[in-house]
Parts: sequence; structure tokens; C-alpha cells
Amino acid sequence: MNSISKVFALILAVLLLYFYPMSEGFERQDDISYMVALKAVTTFTDSVRNKGYISPQMYNDFFTELQTTGNTFDVKMEHQHKRYDPTIPDPSNPTQDKYVINYDEFYTQQIMDLMFPDNTTGIDDPSRRYEMQAGDYFKVTVVNTNKTAATLMRDFLNNGSSDTEKIVIPYGGMVLNEDY
Repeated sequence: MNSISKVFALILAVLLLYFYPMSEGFERQDDISYMVALKAVTTFTDSVRNKGYISPQMYNDFFTELQTTGNTFDVKMEHQHKRYDPTIPDPSNPTQDKYVINYDEFYTQQIMDLMFPDNTTGIDDPSRRYEMQAGDYFKVTVVNTNKTAATLMRDFLNNGSSDTEKIVIPYGGMVLNEDY
């Protein structure tokens, strides 16, 4: 009986003295990674919305800043281009709108294909800029694809498996300017 309580006390002491502080340290590291990624996403997205375009250099700077966290990320971009389509007037309904607003949607692969073509065009060449118009919508979603140290520690202590997604940042808004 006495030896069982000593073993239990030893296990509890190891958990409290070693694993709990390590786990808390890893959680703080994840919090810092989240804040760095959030700053990178908001800076990049706001810059794109204010300029009205994405250049390869802007994207590379954004991706480099994300990599400083030590995590790997899946970056998804979405551009919704506002289009005004005329409607056929209905003589029986004079209050009918004369046009309908629709959106053409462009996603990460289409944007990347324009910015990083399979040719030797220089990175500063204007033809490699992905341009948008004022009134369009632009959104970036960043999700980590690796298991962070805090997730691994939690999985070890809980004897389970959790999702790898610890950092998820969706951010976007209306394109405000056309600075090209």
C-alpha cells in the first residue's frame, strides 16, 4: 500500500514539475505563432485591398513572414470580381432593376498561375501582377498543416489524436483602390 502511494506521488510530481510547464510553454509558443501569422495575413490582405493588386514580391514577403513561425501553412486566396449584368426589362413591372450584380470568383491556383508563370519574365514585371478593381472582394485564409509542439504534447498526455489545425485565420474585405 505504501509503495503504491509513493509511485502515484512520483508520477504526479513528474507531471506537475515537467510536463505541465512544458505544455504551457508550447501553448504560449502557439499563441505567439498565431499572433505573427495574424499580423502577416492582415498586413498582406490590407495591402492588397489598398493597392488593388498582388505582386509576386508581395506574396513572397507574406509567405516568408508566415514561415518565421516555424509552422507550415496552407494559404487560400479568393477574389470575387463584381460584374453588373443588364436585365431584360419587364413592361408589367416598371420598378424592376435594370441590372443584376453577379460575382466572378477566382481562386488561389488561378492567381498563382498569373503571378508565377512558366516563363523567364522578371519578378518585377507588371504582367505578373494580379490586378483587381475597386468594389471587388479579396479574402485570404491561412491554416497550419503541421502538428504544433503543443498539439503533440496534448496528444501524448491524452493518449489521443487531435486535429492539426491550431492556427486558422480567415481575413478579407472589399478592394478599396486601384493603384496600378
